[in-house]
Amino acid sequence: VQLVESGGGLVQPGGSLRLSCTASGRTFSTSAMAWFRQSPGKEREFVAAIAWSGGSTKYATSVKGRFTISRDGAENTVDLQMNSLKPDDTAIYYCAARLLGITSSQAANYNYWGQGTQVTVSS
Repeated sequence: VQLVESGGGLVQPGGSLRLSCTASGRTFSTSAMAWFRQSPGKEREFVAAIAWSGGSTKYATSVKGRFTISRDGAENTVDLQMNSLKPDDTAIYYCAARLLGITSSQAANYNYWGQGTQVTVSS
């Protein structure tokens, strides 16, 4: 599975961005997908995950109510809609795939990773 993220950029506090991750490979439809992020000097942290069926999602407390994860099986994409962005959301955002199709907030449980896309929230 290869994962390619897009949609990062610079946005003002309170603004919105939509990240997209395009997956190649036949296992996308049965894989759980997730977004993680990492800012300088910090550990990689969980943001959101969605099960293989799309029927179950999980969010970090810090983003719940502001971010929404979704997936499109026909397009092999998983998106992260980010609203009400804060400077603390500034990080490199990574897409990840887990062959076991249930969600997890643990990075070690994901088998494939993208290269990341930078999100900067600043005025």
